[in-house]
Amino acid sequence: MALCAADSETKQVLAAMESLKQAMIHRDGAALEKLLSDDLTYTHSAGQEESKADVIKSITSGKSIVEKLELTDAIVRINGNTALVKGKVDLWHSSTNIVNMNVLHVWVKHASGWQMVARQATRLAK
Repeated sequence: MALCAADSETKQVLAAMESLKQAMIHRDGAALEKLLSDDLTYTHSAGQEESKADVIKSITSGKSIVEKLELTDAIVRINGNTALVKGKVDLWHSSTNIVNMNVLHVWVKHASGWQMVARQATRLAK
């Protein structure tokens, strides 16, 4: 039974990751508002840190363009109401500006669903 519950939780977290991806690509502020925790710490691969408001403004205003986003080699670890999702992320800002990173996403389950509370990205060497 516990394994089935864990599989279900993993699927929910991966669905939240997919929803985040789609919200970023489509500049969907309402979806980002639901998916991102109020106390979000979002660290970019170049080291800059943003709050929830910063991330939403950057995405919805077009300051940060996300044309395509791929998560591969994802490992999901769930510990109670917290999920860690680590994987390789390829982020297309344009066809000539592609950032390759290792990213750790931290999600917390609330009554309303999973929300991302932290993201830490490390740019991969070319």
